[in-house]
This record gives sequence, structure tokens and C-alpha cells, in this order.
Amino acid sequence: MKGNAVAVCVPGLQEVEQMVREQYTTATEGTHIERPENPYVYKIGIYGWRKRCLYLFVLLLLIILVVNLALTIWILKVMWFSPAGMGHLRVTKDGLRLEGESEFLFPLYAKEIHSRVDSSLLLQSTQNVTVNARNSEGEVTGRLKVGPKMVEVHSQQFQINSNDGKPLFTVDEKEVVVGTDKLRVTGPEGALFEHSVETPLVRADPFQDLRLESPTRRLSMDAPRGVHLQAHAGKIEVLSQMDILFHSSDGMLVLDAETVCLPKLAQGTWGPSGSSQSLYEICACPDGKLYLSVAGVGTTCQEHSHICL
Repeated sequence: MKGNAVAVCVPGLQEVEQMVREQYTTATEGTHIERPENPYVYKIGIYGWRKRCLYLFVLLLLIILVVNLALTIWILKVMWFSPAGMGHLRVTKDGLRLEGESEFLFPLYAKEIHSRVDSSLLLQSTQNVTVNARNSEGEVTGRLKVGPKMVEVHSQQFQINSNDGKPLFTVDEKEVVVGTDKLRVTGPEGALFEHSVETPLVRADPFQDLRLESPTRRLSMDAPRGVHLQAHAGKIEVLSQMDILFHSSDGMLVLDAETVCLPKLAQGTWGPSGSSQSLYEICACPDGKLYLSVAGVGTTCQEHSHICL
């Protein structure tokens, strides 16, 4: 109709929701919807023998855990573990301190090993004891090996010092130096030297004989200022299979004694027949050989004696 106005009422949002809810309730009242039944029912969890095995496994783990804890406590108790160390081994600010006897199955590397002030240091082994010194590159520069039959030292120089640092015995490739005031050899066979020996004095013990011997070669004693042989309470014997030579390049040979005895000196000439005198003079040949000649008013030495021939 023309010219007439029509009024339209629009419901609000809450009214619309209420209408939809009433329609859904009216449509579902008295209706029955059949749903298909599923014959298989799946249960969530572990049941049966798996559950029992799981409980048994957890129980076994608990038993192992308890046994391990008990063994750990027992080991700590037996080995005397403490914050300061283990057993007789103590950790100090200066290093490790070990009291009592210890056994090392493998090599021991240490910078310094020393004992207590009131006890000695003992290194013992059933085979040998070896001490090595190495350089920064790991090479062995010195070795001390104490074996069951021999003590070996491998080094460029071996030296023994006294308490005040004085060298007592030094050995290297060139020489052996004894720094003590006296070297004493007490063996019954004495000392054997394959080469020369340089010393200011050779002396035997009191009431003992001194013997210098060269069985198959010659024995030579040389000194820049002379060789002095002296026996205070005995005699000096010089024995040789061949010749005994006393040589002085610039000087003389002096025999200073109350009696000089030459028992086996040959006689060069004989006195007149019937002469009973026992006075002789000692003559010398041009080559230095000595012989006896009957003494007379003048010399009786003859240069052409059969002794000198």
C-alpha cells in the first residue's frame, strides 16, 4: 500500500541465541539415534606378564643399587678414604706423603723422593731397581741400574761428593780421579792397573810389605824431581829376570850406606901368586859393567880385562 510505513522489529543477539537453543531442544526431544557398537575395546596401560616383568626389573635395579652403595661404602671404609688422602697416602701442599711400605707395579715418575728425617729410604725389587734421568725431549741422559749381580751407571760423568761438597771419586771417559787424601787397597792380591798410575806416594800399612811387580813387562817409575825409596824398619829388594837400570840424565847415582854389598861381582884380574890379601877395588868397564880387581899401590883396573870383552 502506497504511502503507508511498515515497522520491522529486529531481535537482539541474546534473543537469537535463545531461539536457536529452544529449537535444538525441541528437535532432539524424543529422538533415539542408534550408534554402532565396536566389539574391540583397547585398554591403555601395561597388564599381565609384561607388568609383572616390569616390576621384577625395577626390583632388580633397586637391589643392584643397594649392593653397589654398600660396596662403595665398604671400599671407602677399607681403603681409609678421607679428605686428606687414602690410607697411608696423604696429600699435602708439598706433594704426596706415603707412610710405611708400598709396592709399585708400574714405573713411578717423580721429581723428588726423600724419606722422613728419622728413617732411611729403601728401594727394593725382586729383579732390579732402575733410576732414569730424561731431558725435555724424553731422551735418557743418565741411568742407575741396581741388578742382582751388578750395579750399572750410564752417564757422561760419575761423581761421589762428601758432605761438604768435596769430590771424592770422579769417573769419565778420560780419567778416574780420587779426591781423598788416602786410597787404601785391602785385598790380598793388591791392586791391578793395566796402564800408568799417577800418585805422589805409595805406602803399605804398618808392619806390612810393599810390593811393586810387573810379571810380564817392565816396571818404570818416573818423577820430574826424583824418585825416593825408603824403608824405615826393613829392607828394599829389587828383583828382575833381566837387567836393572838406574839412569840419571843430569846428575849422579849415590849409594849412601854403612855397607854396600855386591856378593856376586866378578873378578877381573888376579893378584901375584901367593898373595893372600883380601882387598879389592871396584872397576868399571866403558859400558858401565863393574868388576873386582885386587888392590895395589896404584889402580889395577885394566881396560882390556876379559870381563869387559
